Formats: sequence, C-alpha cells, structure tokens
Amino acid sequence: PILASALAGVVLMLLTRCLHWDEAWSAIDTRLVLLIVTSLALGTALSGTGATDWIAAQFVRLVEGLSPAVILALFLLLLGILNEFISNNAVAVIFTPIGIGIAEQLGVPALPFVLAVLFGANIGFITPIGYQTNLLVFTAGGYKFTDFFRVGAPLLILMWLTLSAALSLLYF
Repeated sequence: PILASALAGVVLMLLTRCLHWDEAWSAIDTRLVLLIVTSLALGTALSGTGATDWIAAQFVRLVEGLSPAVILALFLLLLGILNEFISNNAVAVIFTPIGIGIAEQLGVPALPFVLAVLFGANIGFITPIGYQTNLLVFTAGGYKFTDFFRVGAPLLILMWLTLSAALSLLYF
C-alpha cells in the first residue's frame, strides 16, 4: 500500500541520514494539516447527524424535474464553486455521502455522482484557497488573487463542461 511505502521511505531516509528530522519536521505545513483534520471532522459530524441526507433531499427538491445529466452537471458546478472557498478535502469528505444520497433519491447509479465529487474537489482554479498546491505557490510565487481568477475561471468552465459531458455520456 502507498501509505506503508511512503512511511517506510521516510523512515529509511531518516535512518540513513539522507533526511534530517528537523528538515522533515519543518516541511510540515501546520495550517495545511489543520485544514485537512478539521475538514475530516466536519464531514464525520455531518454524516453522523444525518445532515448529509437532509442536504441531498433539499438538492433533489430544488432540481426536481430535470434530467439526471443536468442534475449531475449542476452538482459538479456546485462542487467546483464550493471548492474555491473551502479545501478540496472538505468538499470530498462532505459531499461524497451527499452525492450518493442524491443518486439514491433519483434512482440512478451512484458512481457518476461520486466521480463528480472526485473531479469537483479538484477543479479549484479560481482562487488559491481551493487546493493546497495553489495555496502553497500563492505566496511563494508572488501571485495575486486576480492571477488565479484570470486563468482559473475559463479553465473551471472548460473542465465543468467537459466533465459533465463525459460523465453523462458514460453513465446516462
């Protein structure tokens, strides 16, 4: 498994002194770790309280009468937009059970909605907030917020249209 391989690699690098403990420790971005941990906690809380089922029901009620392909496209767009303001980890953890709930309520396969979450959680191009790599290069590269919007908005639209079409053609 990749987790075991990665841990074994780090341990070997530390034991052979290719990497020193202080270098490894200083490479950990605590803001990023906290962001991921709180996202996982929020997702667990939402699932445990039944909030994800309620959100899925409200989404289905709002899009009632639309075809599954259009609903999937709207769901993917919603995820892409939310990913601009919250981390991709939070989007994935929170919206996977919501996507499954939407599919169940529509009586369609869950896989395209799970894939929509997967893709929607990774198309955060408009702001540096949506994806960790964007956040890391934002300051280091001297970028401005508007740089992300200028390049990211057309890319988000292109990815949304392409992914919506591909998922719809493959599953509906």
